Amino acid sequence: MHHVILGAGPAGVIAADTLRKHDAGAKITLMSAEDEPPYSRMAIPYFLSSQIDEEGTYLRQDHGHYKNQGIELLRARAGAVDANNQTIALEDGGEVQYDRLLIATGASPVHPRVEGLDLPGVHTCWTLEDARAILDRAHKGDDVVLMGAGFIGSIILEALVSRDVKLNVVEMGDRMVARMMDETAGGMLKRWCEEHGVAVLTGTRITQITRSKDRLDVALSSGKSLRAKLVVVAAGIAPNIGFLEGSGIKTRQGVKVDGFMRTSAPHVYAAGDVAQAKDLSTGEFSVLAIQPVAADHGRIAALNMAGHATPHAGSLNMNVLATIGLVSSSFGAWDGVEGGMSAATSDADAYRYLRLEFDGDRLAGAQGVGLTDHIGVARGLIGTRLRLGRWKDVLMKSPERLAEAYVACAQGIR
Repeated sequence: MHHVILGAGPAGVIAADTLRKHDAGAKITLMSAEDEPPYSRMAIPYFLSSQIDEEGTYLRQDHGHYKNQGIELLRARAGAVDANNQTIALEDGGEVQYDRLLIATGASPVHPRVEGLDLPGVHTCWTLEDARAILDRAHKGDDVVLMGAGFIGSIILEALVSRDVKLNVVEMGDRMVARMMDETAGGMLKRWCEEHGVAVLTGTRITQITRSKDRLDVALSSGKSLRAKLVVVAAGIAPNIGFLEGSGIKTRQGVKVDGFMRTSAPHVYAAGDVAQAKDLSTGEFSVLAIQPVAADHGRIAALNMAGHATPHAGSLNMNVLATIGLVSSSFGAWDGVEGGMSAATSDADAYRYLRLEFDGDRLAGAQGVGLTDHIGVARGLIGTRLRLGRWKDVLMKSPERLAEAYVACAQGIR
């Protein structure tokens, strides 16, 4: 049996290790399109802020891990998949045949149509190569412009602030982390950043970037412009599915999979940021591009590839973000469900906010700012879909009693 895994991120590496554990005699090929040891993209901000060194981003710290596990690490990029003949055409002209294939190719940064994004000094922050380039240009006192204040952009923001740069954030949406939090929470984050010396321009687009000697001039939709030594682009990501065109493997938002991580093609599975899989909180199939989901996908897909039928119950949409010391989070259907009810409590001066979303007497989603004690509780209630009974009415009046409600409901006191 030859298992081939396209992509050496968390989903791919965990899948390879799981396959080796459950299919000891199989041949396993792990393909990476980058000339780096397999690493975690989510660790890059910690590398930028000097909390870890470059090796700290590696997914396996033992340099001999893949060889010792009998996993072939192949530096190559897939150009096309022929599901009928079970072959992968490589961009360099080679070909690899498989018995079982896992597509774990992840995602890539979106490049908006803005003139000047290809200039020297303009970088995404998605690869180790990007990180090295940013480190060369982001020193104390340097002018830096960050394009995008979504979840990934806000993680990069934290790393840039730690380098003591002069930071301007440009976000075309009406608030920070718009796909994670509502207007109240996003507004709190913006005000917090501004109080800590970061300029945040929401409702603003970068229209053009030009280079003048040793600096970049960043033109804005407001008519104003910013000067920068470095521009970091964090305008979103999109699943890497282009190479599957003509393969017969069904895609939409990402690669469509069933409850066992199988694609529409026989013997082909998908996992991680590229997979359109079940969302536990909504029951719909969507791409949840977060590392815990990728890890879970990789493990379950590998078990099924090895012949151990393992259903995927669904993954929980969850985001936890630290922004210059202020923790924010969102879980599940944080923006509510049709016909549902919500309750919120807020203390703007103290940067405290908690909002709960209900589907009947179950907690369907939650978001919070400046709070940490509710994080595990919210995740537990949403993930287990525990009925709240009378506690729902209590929480509608007093959302801050969430932990109390969880303990009671877990003990059957409803």
